[in-house]
Amino acid sequence: MLILISGCNTLPERSERDLNVQMPLEWRSLSDFDQPSWQNWVDSFDDPVLSELIENALVHNFDLKSAAARVEAAVAQARVDSSGLWPQLTFAPGYQHTQVRSTGFGSAQFSVFEGLFNLSWELDVWGRIRDFRQAAAQEADAVHADFEAARLSLAARIAQNYFMLQEAKLQTQVAAHSVEDRGVIANLVQGRFTRGLARGLDVRLALTDLANARSQLAQAQNRMQLVTRQLEILLGRYPEGSLLKVTHTGTPLQEAITFLHVLPDPPMALAAGLPAELLSRRPDLIAAFTRLRAADARLKSTKKLLLPRITLTAAGGTRDSALTDLIDPRSVVWNVFAGMVQPLFTGGRIQGSIHLNAARVEESFNHYQSVALNAFREVEQALAAEEWLREQEKVLREAVVQTEASQELALYAYRHGFIQILTLLDSYRSTFSAQSAHLAVKRQLLSNRINLYLALGGGV
Repeated sequence: MLILISGCNTLPERSERDLNVQMPLEWRSLSDFDQPSWQNWVDSFDDPVLSELIENALVHNFDLKSAAARVEAAVAQARVDSSGLWPQLTFAPGYQHTQVRSTGFGSAQFSVFEGLFNLSWELDVWGRIRDFRQAAAQEADAVHADFEAARLSLAARIAQNYFMLQEAKLQTQVAAHSVEDRGVIANLVQGRFTRGLARGLDVRLALTDLANARSQLAQAQNRMQLVTRQLEILLGRYPEGSLLKVTHTGTPLQEAITFLHVLPDPPMALAAGLPAELLSRRPDLIAAFTRLRAADARLKSTKKLLLPRITLTAAGGTRDSALTDLIDPRSVVWNVFAGMVQPLFTGGRIQGSIHLNAARVEESFNHYQSVALNAFREVEQALAAEEWLREQEKVLREAVVQTEASQELALYAYRHGFIQILTLLDSYRSTFSAQSAHLAVKRQLLSNRINLYLALGGGV
């Protein structure tokens, strides 16, 4: 018996830092800029429209409601799994009517009323049921951590789609302005052709360039409606593509978003903490580690199936032909039985269950390590990406200045016959490409900062 008991209590004491990977003391991807704070990251953007969108999504998003329902189901399942610790008491009232027929003696009838109580209780001497209850409670905690991860993910997707919509609007404005410029060029070339100063080929090239600009405008407009409908789905609304619901200020949301004529810079940054702190902060890591502990508890409980089970059963109640006599305490009959059951041969069922749960512990441990490595990668990747995105944004900002200046010079040179039409069209295409790329990288900076907040386990 002592050998069996000792064999059932050899599970390891887990710690979040029990990884087969050497964690650095600080993040490797350090840069000159300060690292962002992971706390209250939504407020750091100082955008009331964004804050309201996230608040609405956290209330109305259907995927998040499903995650909340899974939390309630997990808590209810934990209560079900905990019921074995307590005595099970049932009451079975009944009525029986019997007629006995005898040859030559007529028949006799009997009526019996009964009120019986049954009680069964397994005494958890070895803690097997308590381990099982602990596993169920930890699995409920893991599902709750999943819910918190879903909240953070939803907030991040709302913020990213919000800035994508702003970028799409600005890209549409740039494309529309480009169409206007190409129209001016087409009219200029057509006028020069009429006066015999340009070739017919120049007219064709200018009109082709104008058609391409109109195609780019249509693409930008399509992108805007796609992002708008995606944002509406995240908000739990019908995807009508309008975002007509007003904000708390009374301004239509579609109009409120257009107030921003430029994409904002990422908010000021603060310390991000240490890699080891991530293990106890990110909800997905907390969920993975909690499931590992739940697997440990289930394995521990399964091993205790090898030990004897001590049960207490009792039955009692009253039984009488008269309903009024059921409450007479002299008619109460009861019995109590205490017994012990020791498994001797189960056809490999218990050993199979032990091996099954041991394999699940190994699976959970490796899954936890995989989730931890992926979390470290996301933080390091976002930290490194911000440095390069900032450099890219700086270069593209300069490219916009240079291409806009070259566009004016090219137009002047073409009017005076110094350059060919292809050079003029190239200058306009370069300006549009630089402006579009600059908007895209500014939005990528914002998205990357949001990814970094999410990777750090930021709260909302």
